Amino acid sequence: MDGFYDLLIIGGGVNGCGIARDAAGRGLSVALFEQNDLASGTSSASTKLIHGGLRYLEYYEFRLVREALMEREVLWRMAPHIIWPLRFVLPYQKGLRPLWLIRLGLFLYDHIGGRKLLRSTRMLDLKRASAGRPLKPEFHRAFEYSDCWVEDSRLVALNARSAAELGARIETRAKVIAASRDASGWTVTVEKANGTRQTARGPILINAAGPWVGEVLGHLGPVSTTASVRMVQGSHIVIPRLFDHKRAYIFQNADNRIIFAIPYERDFTLIGTTDRDYKGDPAAVAATEGEVRYLCDAASEYFEMAIRPEDVVWTYSGVRPLYDDGASKAQEATRDYVLKLDEHEGKAPLLSIFGGKITTYRRLAEEALEKLGDHLAPEVQAKKGWSGQKPLPGGDFPVSGYQHLVYRLRTEYRFLSSSTAQRLVRAYGTDALNIVAGARTTADLGQHFGADLYEREVIHLIETEWARSAADILWRRSKLGLRLTAAEADALNSFVILRTNHGG
Repeated sequence: MDGFYDLLIIGGGVNGCGIARDAAGRGLSVALFEQNDLASGTSSASTKLIHGGLRYLEYYEFRLVREALMEREVLWRMAPHIIWPLRFVLPYQKGLRPLWLIRLGLFLYDHIGGRKLLRSTRMLDLKRASAGRPLKPEFHRAFEYSDCWVEDSRLVALNARSAAELGARIETRAKVIAASRDASGWTVTVEKANGTRQTARGPILINAAGPWVGEVLGHLGPVSTTASVRMVQGSHIVIPRLFDHKRAYIFQNADNRIIFAIPYERDFTLIGTTDRDYKGDPAAVAATEGEVRYLCDAASEYFEMAIRPEDVVWTYSGVRPLYDDGASKAQEATRDYVLKLDEHEGKAPLLSIFGGKITTYRRLAEEALEKLGDHLAPEVQAKKGWSGQKPLPGGDFPVSGYQHLVYRLRTEYRFLSSSTAQRLVRAYGTDALNIVAGARTTADLGQHFGADLYEREVIHLIETEWARSAADILWRRSKLGLRLTAAEADALNSFVILRTNHGG
């Protein structure tokens, strides 16, 4: 890893990996350092939506909403295996937002983002529509509109993989423990998981450490940038499947928040999120008893079947590193991103990333490189916009081609069940064909670890996606952790450690 790079990046979340991909695609040499696994923080703890943010219109965040709406179809075309359309049902609740306001918001939502492929908003009669059956009988009308679903942590891994294919150096389990700068550049010292230390040097450093952005700033010596970070905790619960149809719900609450209830991993329903200020180590964040109760109670206001904390099979929680705009409530703090460039006393530039949404990560990456324009060659800046034109790994098929790809996989590999073929295509797209290439039976896929996870897939994740533990595979590269037993997860972890320790 020792060497000189055009760009040094701290943070392996969606913003860091998005910047690495964009920069490498413009011909820059890039080194990215992540202290844990890719997407091990906020980027794997989202509500997993590519969306404009309907409620942000209430806070007049028109630029953010328009940019996000425009990105939906760009990202869908880039990664149709991990991103796909989802229809959202918004029941009308008397006494909350009036009908005219909802109609206006959805009209803007349909028209300000250049929508071409996604379906427009329509009204639903909940007494007739299948979406009304799980709800309480007092709900009669609803609006149905479009956004998209995303496998958030896979989006990060695929951006990292694309960056690496373009020449970037991606180092996980590599914590930056020291950094110093002079007029000509930065020298960064990195400690690997095995305790070895290496250094890298480059003219530009980007701090994309997410919730740790302020902590990183505190270790970079004299800087002009102040850590204007508001850490907001968002928690989610997963329960057994509540409804059979493929739509999601968006519910208004009396406290002016909204929550989603989304079909999840075939057999479950995902409910979230909360908004509460967070203090402490972002790595220690966990859903509180109060948050679980809040989400259960909020969903139970709408669903006919009451949801209880004992129904919850899994929770996850993340810390959103929002830019502190002085908003009085956590849910009112801006979700827009802010880029702060520090050229303290004429020394090498430091760019720090505050806030942002997973939906706008690609635009954030473009703006980050634009912000560094005076420090980059004109030909690098001229390549702006390329990242939306090239699919992510496995995404080289049409947005309408998912079923055809599943059919092809099942036709060529008849031993695969329909559910396994669907899962592999949803995770890997056209790469699913490479994972099972040459196999004639499930035995050819190697060791079986539980559910439908086999050795071939595990090796693919180790060799191409930096998986180094069972948790990396079961909770970030997939959600098979919901299906494997503790003993199966331990056996997988032993296999991964053995494989990686022997250079596999």
